[in-house]
Amino acid sequence: MEGDCLSCMKYLMFIFNFFIFLGGACLLGIGIWVMVDPTGFREIVAANPLLITGVYILLAMGGLLFLLGFLGCCGAIRENKCLLLFFFLFILIIFLAELSAAILAFIFRENLTREFFTKELTKHYQGNNDTDVFSATWNSVMITFGCCGVNGPEDFKFAPIFRLLTLDSEEVPEACCRREPQTRDGLLLSREDCLLGRDLFLNKQGCYTVILNAFETYVYLAGALAIGVLAIELFAMIFAMCLFRGIQ
Repeated sequence: MEGDCLSCMKYLMFIFNFFIFLGGACLLGIGIWVMVDPTGFREIVAANPLLITGVYILLAMGGLLFLLGFLGCCGAIRENKCLLLFFFLFILIIFLAELSAAILAFIFRENLTREFFTKELTKHYQGNNDTDVFSATWNSVMITFGCCGVNGPEDFKFAPIFRLLTLDSEEVPEACCRREPQTRDGLLLSREDCLLGRDLFLNKQGCYTVILNAFETYVYLAGALAIGVLAIELFAMIFAMCLFRGIQ
């Protein structure tokens, strides 16, 4: 009876990890195809910082799942204690890292408020100074999402470094200007009118609202997926340990 149970668990774990292996292989394949595609799709992705970051995340996740699935399949079918132990430790490290990230996100959630971002932007923003990481990041965000400041163009009235660097001659930075298309390489509708703060030529919506609206649809989906992933990882660890203990 014990042998039948062990055999059943072995094949269940093999099937379970085979699907993980296939999923990882698919993600890797898609990521690699996007990066090397000769038909021009790579250029479309590369034009958007968010998309290119997503491709790298896709490659990393694909590689990780591919390796995990391979270790799990080999460990289960060959009843190899070393591979099963390595698989268990790998899953445990990922599980603890995800748990730590969730705890840190909960502890520091007050740093994601509108007031916090407004305070940081007005205090540190330096306009078109691409050597300053903070300012360059904000410029990329504003261009990518077609927004201006945290709350809107009025934020820059209270940004002392920006006002000092522009000698009060510009109401908003160039990153707030409307472009056609709305990308870093897009043509400015009218740079002069935009920098003078004329509504027709600048993006008036604040980035906080724009980004929140963009991701609001996916918040519950992301939460459900996170719970599902954690549950799968727990089951994988239980399967691995049971099989490990059952192997003579």
